[in-house]
Amino acid sequence: MLDFFISPAMAQDAGAAGGGIAQIVMLVGFVLIFYFLLWRPQAKRAKQHRELVGGISKGDEVVIGGGLVGRVTKVGDEFLTLEIAENTEVNVQKNAVANVLPKGTIKSI
Repeated sequence: MLDFFISPAMAQDAGAAGGGIAQIVMLVGFVLIFYFLLWRPQAKRAKQHRELVGGISKGDEVVIGGGLVGRVTKVGDEFLTLEIAENTEVNVQKNAVANVLPKGTIKSI
């Protein structure tokens, strides 16, 4: 009965030289899959968001991450001021901006 368990272990030692290349190929395959499915799309989205945030100017209508919609009244280095209702302004971080809306969207809501 022990010969049944010992034989496969000896057979694995004999094929170790050919298995090393297969392991390297598999590792490279996993790295490529990780790059194309996870890292590259995430970097692309981050770049688009940086461009979106960098292009915000006074008068733009934006939506922030929490769903709040407003018109930009003041733009600073890290913060901007949104007018969410008449005579009601809030300060939010630029990174909280999820999307810039077309002009006139607030009036149509």
